[in-house]
Amino acid sequence: MSGPHDLFVRYTFGNPERAAAELRAVLPAHVVSEVDWASLRVESGSVVDPELRETESDLLFTARLRTGHPLLLYVLLEHQSSVDRWMALRMLRYVVRLLERWRQQHPDSPGLPLIVPLVMYHASEGAWTAPRRVEELFELPEETREQWQALAPRFEYLLDDLTAEREEALRARPGPPLVRLAWRVLRYGRSGELVLKLPEWAALFAQVQAGAEGAEHLSVVIRYLLLIGDEATREATGRVLKSVLGQQRTEELMRADEVMRVLEEQLIEKVLQEGLARGRKEGILRERAESILRVLTARGVQVDNASRQRILTCADAATLDRWFDKALNATTLSSVFDGPAR
Repeated sequence: MSGPHDLFVRYTFGNPERAAAELRAVLPAHVVSEVDWASLRVESGSVVDPELRETESDLLFTARLRTGHPLLLYVLLEHQSSVDRWMALRMLRYVVRLLERWRQQHPDSPGLPLIVPLVMYHASEGAWTAPRRVEELFELPEETREQWQALAPRFEYLLDDLTAEREEALRARPGPPLVRLAWRVLRYGRSGELVLKLPEWAALFAQVQAGAEGAEHLSVVIRYLLLIGDEATREATGRVLKSVLGQQRTEELMRADEVMRVLEEQLIEKVLQEGLARGRKEGILRERAESILRVLTARGVQVDNASRQRILTCADAATLDRWFDKALNATTLSSVFDGPAR
């Protein structure tokens, strides 16, 4: 069963809008400026090689560049109690398997999509100290290490070390209220500072509550705090809630800690499964849209950027099926969008 950290992170960042906030905060500026963030999608578990499912915190996103080129963003969200020295090797293995799977699904492609690996880390033991480059893991002669290292495979993953982030830096990160609160909770959740920090976040708790899904979001945060915290955390959480919700509503939420813990784990799992179901549907639609483009390319039909986006963003399966049938015999782009299918 997934632990509280995994469930909380997947709930928070399994939503494309909220995931975009994390990715924008960590990816290089030139990547952030070139990604079409409206195209960001969460891929379903069926897209990922089952061998990759070593934890319940893996998230795979697909997005397109503003030029229309595909970009795979593989996000591994780790919540280990100790630093994993071999993370670079693990991430390399994940990326290679994803690329091999992609090649199987796109045998006619002349190139590979870019996969950007990212590790989110937070723990009570301190900052991340493991090598981020796989070439640093090899045992090489020290006197000529640099020369030997040039022969080693090159690979590096990005790291969002929340443990090492100052709160001022987290406060400067833009994003939805739930994400901004989650960063802080993850950063201080297993430290002795949490009880002192909670009162400072009362305004942010109120912003989460005021959102369209505020009641649910707030419940998830509270449940996470109660699961990872001690009695002092429970009392501090109760005081913050009273300032946001009032005495009666706070008592309703806090009364059944052992029975409800504010939100049953099944509810979180249900939300996650619904999100995965949406991801599977979106994945099927995206695959059919890309199949249409591949057929048109094979038939020598030129597709302008506007038409490409029209095909890729179509959310109606029947329409995509109709376009696919027409593309099989198309000689012009207009014959795909107009007229009956043959």
